[in-house]
Amino acid sequence: MTTVAGAAVVVGVDAPAHSRGTVEIAAAEAARRHRPLRVVHALHWPQLPVPMPPGVTQTVPGTAREQARAWLAEAAAIAAKVAPDVPVTTELAAGRPAAVLTDESRHADLVVVGERGAGGMLVGSVALHLASHAACPVLVVRGEPRGTGPVVVGIDGSPNSVPALAVALEEASLRATTLVALHAWNGNDWTELNSKLPMTYEFWSGDAQEERVLAEALAGAGERYPDVPVRRQVVRGDPGVLLSQWSRCAQLVVVGDHGHGAVTGLMLGSVSQHLMFHADCPTTVVRGRSPVTTG
Repeated sequence: MTTVAGAAVVVGVDAPAHSRGTVEIAAAEAARRHRPLRVVHALHWPQLPVPMPPGVTQTVPGTAREQARAWLAEAAAIAAKVAPDVPVTTELAAGRPAAVLTDESRHADLVVVGERGAGGMLVGSVALHLASHAACPVLVVRGEPRGTGPVVVGIDGSPNSVPALAVALEEASLRATTLVALHAWNGNDWTELNSKLPMTYEFWSGDAQEERVLAEALAGAGERYPDVPVRRQVVRGDPGVLLSQWSRCAQLVVVGDHGHGAVTGLMLGSVSQHLMFHADCPTTVVRGRSPVTTG
């Protein structure tokens, strides 16, 4: 296996009991992408709720540093067992986990975190922050990892679903599996793809126009990824519920950070948030921008 030079897969770790599964998946993702793996632990001591005054630094006890280094060494050993051909580096960084991993995302191909977050923080706080602020896709490890099943992507016709679809197509290609493109609608949808169509009862009363939204979004996908079979689904219903149902058999669910009803950059969308805590398989959240490409 030849490693492609460039951006690494970054995984945030804390105690091995919490991070083993996350590291194993991150190592497998690095191998799949022919990328190096960068294992990061953020060391912040003490965990104060207020920032330190200018010029004042926090002193980290030597025992905490030694423990953190031991955790990093164990994580690297776990990764080596899963993907022995993947180059692994470790980084003991000073700072809050969310801030450290967000900074790492600026030079990463993918950031991988557990659903509970790295660094022993509150459940999901790091994952939520990354999904809203990272400069590359964020893979949240939860549910049941599977080596079979489709990649499922939620498409709402908004600009934010464009990069999510691009990532999902690539993921399906890397896994040599089918892509399920799901467009869920509730009768009140309004997207840039259908905004110029007439507001008539006939327009909003059937699935045909929603089929058009999905077809527009998928235009050119076959040419870009001829190896990926695409299964189209247009369903009336709640997208979070429908994607959660698909997560019971999928390898991966891919969503944008928020849909067409959200204020850009303000908050993580309800569908993304729901899947990060309730999906039965790993979930990748893609912000409304292109992923880092430095390979």
